[in-house]
Amino acid sequence: MTESTTIHLVETPFGPFHMRASGGAIVAAGWRKMQGGAPCDLLCEAAGQVAAYFAGTRQDFDLPLRVEEADLVQRVCDCLCAIPFGETRTYGDLAKQLGRPAQAVGQACGRNPIPVIIPCHRVLSATGLGGFSAPGGVETKVALLKHEGAAGLLI
Repeated sequence: MTESTTIHLVETPFGPFHMRASGGAIVAAGWRKMQGGAPCDLLCEAAGQVAAYFAGTRQDFDLPLRVEEADLVQRVCDCLCAIPFGETRTYGDLAKQLGRPAQAVGQACGRNPIPVIIPCHRVLSATGLGGFSAPGGVETKVALLKHEGAAGLLI
């Protein structure tokens, strides 16, 4: 039996952060409003972990995730999950790891359906910050990196 789609939100410094679960895994998150039913236990746990991350008491997430995107996006998201808290990589670093062009990796990062939990904010361009699809764009990316103590990399 497949669990129905459910949603939940948690307040963050950047506004309400919505999450959606289906089939026992988080399948989407972000600051865009989502549709779905009442929150499930998984999303209540996820909300607690996201709140703890923003409170500075949690550095990683222990949640079942399912990226329902093209193969490259899935592979890039796997690489993103391996970047430790407070560290960054470049699109070029991931491109070498995956054997794909840096531009394709950047586009795949932009399609990450579960930002923050899958930390695409930890990926920078070779010459600057790169983009970020959250409200506030690059300013939010910088704030997340500062939150993780990676701001020294930006100076």
